[in-house]
Amino acid sequence: MHPCLSCGACCALYRVAFHWLEAAPEYGGRVPAALTEPLDGHRLVMKGTKHRPARCVALEADIGRHARCTIHADRPGVCREVAPSWEFGAVSPQCDRARLAHGLPALTPADWTRPVLPATAMTVHAGSNDDDPPPLPAAPAAA
Repeated sequence: MHPCLSCGACCALYRVAFHWLEAAPEYGGRVPAALTEPLDGHRLVMKGTKHRPARCVALEADIGRHARCTIHADRPGVCREVAPSWEFGAVSPQCDRARLAHGLPALTPADWTRPVLPATAMTVHAGSNDDDPPPLPAAPAAA
């Protein structure tokens, strides 16, 4: 299971600010405008994250036990940019800081140990962008 599905700490610590175009459907924006509020002349924030204590209105969670973003496919770009520690082989200071603030241990490379799938299996990683197509199968090796 993806570690974010039992966490939610970043969504309950940080201000989620982004350009207003991300919530403007006429310009291709997908973030639900009803879940945002103005921050300044060109940025919006997800409701619940403008002031401390922060907790994104789209977060459905018991921090450290289970978590899900109710608008995951339409979440702001800033949310897509924050990677969990070690998911891509490096520490994420934002992830570590959020987890520690909620009394959770920082993630380690061991948190990403997954069973090896057969070579014929096609999977999409849990942390991938929902708009990305599934990966193509590997090309057959030359004989």
